[in-house]
Amino acid sequence: MTAVALREVSLVYPDGTVAVDDVSLSVRDGEFVVLLGPSGCGKSSILRMVAGLQRPTSGHVVLDGRTADDVPARSRGVSMVFQDFALYPHLTVRDNIGFPLDVGDCPRLERDDRIGEVAKTFGIGDLLARRPAELSGGQRQRVAMARAIVRGPRVLLMDEPLSNLDAVLRSGLRAEIAGLARSLGLTVLYVTHDQIEAQTMADRIAVLRNGVLEDEGLPDEVYRHPATMHVAAFLGSPRMSLIKAYVQVVVDSHVALHIGGQVIDLPWPDMRARAVAHYDGEDIAVGARTEALRPAAPGSPGPVLTGLVRHLEHHGHETLVSVDVGAWPVQQCNVDEQHTGELVLRIRPDVRPVHGEQVGVRLCLEQLHFFDLENGRRIGPRGRRR
Repeated sequence: MTAVALREVSLVYPDGTVAVDDVSLSVRDGEFVVLLGPSGCGKSSILRMVAGLQRPTSGHVVLDGRTADDVPARSRGVSMVFQDFALYPHLTVRDNIGFPLDVGDCPRLERDDRIGEVAKTFGIGDLLARRPAELSGGQRQRVAMARAIVRGPRVLLMDEPLSNLDAVLRSGLRAEIAGLARSLGLTVLYVTHDQIEAQTMADRIAVLRNGVLEDEGLPDEVYRHPATMHVAAFLGSPRMSLIKAYVQVVVDSHVALHIGGQVIDLPWPDMRARAVAHYDGEDIAVGARTEALRPAAPGSPGPVLTGLVRHLEHHGHETLVSVDVGAWPVQQCNVDEQHTGELVLRIRPDVRPVHGEQVGVRLCLEQLHFFDLENGRRIGPRGRRR
């Protein structure tokens, strides 16, 4: 059953600013869906429309199969956890959790039972007499979540709930929140700009940019088969290397990709070669994640590019090497930051090339991505999607 659906939803402010642009998305009952994207992409606006705090300019919000446009926020069966926790500083943890029940005139005995049960679920049963100022960041987050679910909402909305916490605490709470949501059977719509949060917590990811839904699917699918250049660059750490390539079709043989002064051949039997061939005589963007790149001796046979080491980034267990292969960087509106035109590969920490050294980079052709420079869309098949 579909718990939440957005049907061609748009939100335009009076000054003409488009916050959400024709977004359609469904969230199944019990599903954990993450809205991922940079600041200002429309993620929080979508949450507010689902919660009933903002009315769409056009389109419809549907809850459990029924249009909810005219349903007031308090009657939607939706709870929300905010970025700053929004706890009442003068109330105890017990009263903060019980506040939604007080507003709903819940009987006292039932109120106490519900508070005790949810506090036990979140491991804060021994904190009920404390006030928010006496709690750690992680404890305040648990209180905020307990308050959000104490009424048994149909849908839980979470707006960047971990962004104010330190990295170590965020890492632990990611697994805890996702695990609790699944054990309780909650339907969750979770907003974040952190792609690690999205990939580790979500059943499905929906990637937004400038109010537009650019891609959605299982975390692994979106990572391996990004629909656009923006999605490809946004997901992954380190980010995908994006460089320009000039396409030349060699009839009945292969497609030659001219990268700087070097050439990589894409065999004609490769189904993607047929799609790339439509760009004969034009430039396209080629994307390569670190797992698609391997060190090689300069001048080795096969799909190898030769370049100079420009930067080393040591991480203890590995070293990231930026190699300048003479390629033109991608500078398109579909990518928020200009790319350097360098390839980034992982090497063992005991291998230490020096700055300016000439090295070879072997490309795994099957793992390369190709994009249209004009619209940023993926060139070639997307792969299996659900």
